[in-house]
Order: sequence, then C-alpha cells, then structure tokens
Amino acid sequence: MPQDQAAMPPTLPPTNPPVLTPDGGSKRPAWMMPTLAAALVVLVAAAGVGAFLLWGPEDSGGGGNPPVARTSGEGTASPSATGVSVDVCSMLPKDEADRLVPGATVEKRSREDDYTINFSCNWLNNRISYGEYWRSREIDVKINQHKGEGTKTGRAMAQNSYEADYRGGKYRETAKPELDPDEKEYISPVKDIPNVGDGAFAQYTWRRSGKLLWYAYGTAYARVGDMTIEVKYQAGQQRKDAAILSNETAQAVTEENAIREVSGLIVHFAKGVAEWQRKHPDVLAQADPTPTATTPSTPAPTATPTPSPTVLASFPAECAAVTDTALKLVPDAETRARGTQVGDDNQTECRWLNRNLPAGEGKIKIRSALITVHRFTNRAGAEDVGAAKDFYATDRGRAKGTAESTIGFITWGKLTDIKGLGDEAFKQYVQHRGGDVAASSGSYVIRKGSMVISVDYSGHQRPEKAEMNAPNVEMMSEKEGFESALTLAKAYLATLSSGG
Repeated sequence: MPQDQAAMPPTLPPTNPPVLTPDGGSKRPAWMMPTLAAALVVLVAAAGVGAFLLWGPEDSGGGGNPPVARTSGEGTASPSATGVSVDVCSMLPKDEADRLVPGATVEKRSREDDYTINFSCNWLNNRISYGEYWRSREIDVKINQHKGEGTKTGRAMAQNSYEADYRGGKYRETAKPELDPDEKEYISPVKDIPNVGDGAFAQYTWRRSGKLLWYAYGTAYARVGDMTIEVKYQAGQQRKDAAILSNETAQAVTEENAIREVSGLIVHFAKGVAEWQRKHPDVLAQADPTPTATTPSTPAPTATPTPSPTVLASFPAECAAVTDTALKLVPDAETRARGTQVGDDNQTECRWLNRNLPAGEGKIKIRSALITVHRFTNRAGAEDVGAAKDFYATDRGRAKGTAESTIGFITWGKLTDIKGLGDEAFKQYVQHRGGDVAASSGSYVIRKGSMVISVDYSGHQRPEKAEMNAPNVEMMSEKEGFESALTLAKAYLATLSSGG
C-alpha cells in the first residue's frame, strides 16, 4: 500500500474517485471536467449574489436493441418468458444507503444488447459539508443478466464473464503499468468473499495523478446464476480551503475500509438477485421501456426555494447602534434592513448606501456598507456554535479556493486570517466588473460564538456622466475597503459585547 496515503477512520465519509475501465481506461474520468465546470459556475454565481445584495434595486430583494431469442438459465427458457425488470436500487436497504452516501442523488438505468440485459443504480453525493472538509461518496452497481449463446446457457456465459473478471483482478495484483513521473498507483491482492452467490471477490485501487487527481475505491464482483454483479464504492475528502482544481490536502478511502464496505454491499445485491431469480425462474429480464433514460429510484426530492428576504420596518437594535459609525463611512446614506430564516440560519442584513457622493471635480462615487449576520440555533432553539463553525469553514474554504485568482469578471485578492477579531476571522478584497455596477469590496468575515458576521465596504468612482459599469470606472482602493470595513466590524462587535 502506498506510504503517502492518509489513513482514514472506519466511519470517515469519503472525494469521489474516477472509475477506470478494465483495460486501464482514460486516466481522466469522464465526470471530472463537468464537476469542475459546475464548481466554477457556483463560484461565479456566489460572487454575483454578493454584488446583487449591495447594488440591486430596492424592489429586487424581496434506445436499446430489440430482444434477441436466446436462452436464459440452464434450461431452455422461451424468449417469450420476458417482461420483468430488475430494480437494482431497491436491493440496498435505505439505512445502509444513507450511512454510506448521505443525501445521495439516486439514478437507475437499464438497457439491452445482443449478449446481456444490463441494470444499474448509482448513489452519489460529491459535496458533503463536514466541518473544514468537503467529503464525497459514491456507490455504483451494475447487474447484468447473460443470455445463452448457441449451446451455452446464460449461466455458463455468466460464469465465463465472472472468471474473466477474476483473472483480470489477479493480473492487476502484480502488473506494472507504465506511469508518468508524477503518477502513483496501488492495486491490492484479490480477496475472496465466502458464502456470497456462486462466487465473489473484492479488490482495492488507489491512484494519484499530477496535482489534480487523487482517488481510491473498492470493487466487488459476484455471480448468482445467470447474473453477474459489480459494486464500486468510492470515497474521499479535501479541506475546504484547498487550492481550487488541485489534489492539495486530498485524502482517499483506505484499503481496509473500502474492502470492508464493498464486501458488505455485494451481499445485499447477491441476495436481491437470488430473490428475483426465485420469483422469476428461467425468465429473461426486460429493460425499462426507455433504455437510455435516467430516473430516480426513489421520488426525487422537491427543491425547496430559498426564502426571499423580507424588508424590515426598522433597523435591528445592534444595527441602529452602529449607524453613526456607518454614516461617517457612507454620508447621507439610504438605509435598509432585511431578514430571512433558512433552516437553522436566522439571517439579518443591514445596509447603508449612497450612489451619488462627490469625488472631486467632474466625478462621483458610490459607497456601500453592509453587515450580514447569520445566527444559528438547534432544534431546541439553543445557540448552535457547531453550525456556525461549519458555516464559517465553508465560507472561508470557498474564499480560499478562489484567492488570488480571476474568473470571468471577478478578481479575488489574497485571503488573510485575522487574530483578535471575534473567535476567528478572515479578510479579502474582491473586484467585480460584470453586471450593472462595477465595484470593489473590502470584506471581513467573523465568527463569534454561534454567529457569523460579514462586513463589506464597497464602492467605486467614475466620471459624472459615465455609466456605473463603464470601462473607465475606478475601483475603490483595497486600503480604503479594509480600513472602513474593519472600523464598522469593530463597532458592531463592541455593540454585541455591550448588549446593545
């Protein structure tokens, strides 16, 4: 086993490793680039939301092949003995699925080709928030029913397939693939799994490739009658503040844990297949009507819309207490307070804004001060420090991942951790030239107990007749952004300490 693999405790939720094809396949899994692309979209979207809160209008807050005549089992089942599908997803108990892949998206597929009828189910969650880590897990199961070919029964064809998989596993134990200098790979010995179907075994794969990929997974194979089963369990984790598009701080599931989990999983599916065969002896299964379609094995959860913030009739007391400080930073400001409840997160937002401040001869400037407070409580209504820590770690991880980079119209500055401000804090300078308003922002994010407080001071200056997103808009300086945001943050924390 590789020496530089980080050990993970048996219950550690796992970053999803790519699945290699039997012949080695592509070193870059098909899911990797779409996942990364999606991550970039989320990052840019998140930045856009922040800008919108500052500058948005006042009223905006609120076909497989046809069946082939072949035999199925040891007898000579008629091709007409068909029509029953195999529901792979239902074979895994819900509590087991929830333990291994919490909050999973579940997807099933089926199709038929000349030699097999194929059924699969996939449980996937690539973004499980756990303290300072993002964890990901996946279970992928394929069950193939083998058709008879000539004098060979479906059972004999299934045995041939299983034996080929077993020989392939034994070969990979000692094979020495050609690897690039920055690649490492370890494949474990085959481990036989007793008393499962007509034969079963498991194997572990670990691989690191360059600075992008680091993954591991366990695979189990079994045969039950004329059906073969393949189960993959993939798991990993990475710190939220790891550099974006890198395997920095990545950890993958250990050999011991992966072999244990797939050895247990294969039992459920072998039993499910045996029960299906008992109920449908010598029957050739039928793929679902639309073979290439994907459908959830369980009712898809209904998306819960994020509640729109409600404009409050007056400022919360702690915001009113810092208004004098805010007005020194944003003279003659328009004020607004909004609030909303999202699960255990009670959010309050206070804003001071002036879009038309004088900035010297022929110039005007925009300045905005924004305090956003997240208060976390548990089901009993008590303060939930753990939830606040998790939220802060997620926010910091997202900021760290984009620090000192540019994506589209957004440029993120260096992330700096700050001591002596609340329980933990960081600051970052961001410039945004997309949308209706070009602006920069100096921001402090602070955790104090069960609260996470974001203080943003934003603005720009421009020629008096220029549009707010014109190319000649000048960004507010980093120095002004940080100094002003810090002044307001300290005033707000002092108010909290005094009970104001």
